[in-house]
Amino acid sequence: MVFSRRDADGTGAASSRADAVPGRSRHAALAGGKHRTADLPENFTRGFASLGDLALNGVQVSARATDLATGRVLFSVDDHVSMPTASVGKVLLLIEVAARLNDAEFGLATMLERLTADAVGDSGVWQHLQISRLGVADLAALVGATSDNLATNVLIRAVGLHSVRTRTEQLGLSRTALLDLVRSKRGPDDAPQLSVGSAKELTWLFTALARGEIVDAETSARVIGWLSLNTDLSLVASAFGLDPLAHRESDHGLLMVNKTGTTTGVRSEVGVLRGPRAGVTYAVTLLFDDAQLMTRLAVLDGMRAVGADLLEYVH
Repeated sequence: MVFSRRDADGTGAASSRADAVPGRSRHAALAGGKHRTADLPENFTRGFASLGDLALNGVQVSARATDLATGRVLFSVDDHVSMPTASVGKVLLLIEVAARLNDAEFGLATMLERLTADAVGDSGVWQHLQISRLGVADLAALVGATSDNLATNVLIRAVGLHSVRTRTEQLGLSRTALLDLVRSKRGPDDAPQLSVGSAKELTWLFTALARGEIVDAETSARVIGWLSLNTDLSLVASAFGLDPLAHRESDHGLLMVNKTGTTTGVRSEVGVLRGPRAGVTYAVTLLFDDAQLMTRLAVLDGMRAVGADLLEYVH
């Protein structure tokens, strides 16, 4: 395992973009603004030590944080390793859906119906609603807000998993992928994980989304808008003090979008956090033996410690 506080790569300055789409969240312009970097705190001791302690106790760690404006790597831990990321891979589906919304045959108002074959439990609210047909954009919003598994499967059926994979390859991602539908149980013939990803590629992806560089500015803005609805602030973002149900507008100078992934033995989060002093893109994935509750709680504490350092950096 390689722990690194700073890297030499990624020093190119980022241009400011505010490619807002009507009706979208203010997060669509996350990359806008220039940040002062010379006087920023660079103490990531708490999070760095917490991740180190977890690694010493058998937790597999992959993490990376970069300055949003400059791309400078603030810290990294095995950020090249591809690890299970649970629902984080749904971001790749949202990118494919957003890219297709200008297609006359797959527009905002296109209605999709849930089928028996799409049924799956766990995260999401559509499974609890009476309505059986929803628009494409509504389904994407459900995925962004609650990581809705049923909406995910319906969207995958509509666009095709192969199209998501092709788009992922076109983006240059080789260690990050959405591998399968969401399944209640995975058999020997199914992909072992819903998705995988490396912290290095995930931070690049979210930085590019925030800058409006994934496919085009409108596509990026739509994805950021959907992700800004996310109600899961239980991992890294638990340190930011934001309202889980309403954080699309600036709160104490903070703006944040994120996507989390949670399954047995996996906790993963990737996001962008902007504050008065700086912006940062981060990705943290932890793979652990989930047999004991205390192990899980230690993992959550470690992710929150990383979040506390990120908050200090931007605020």
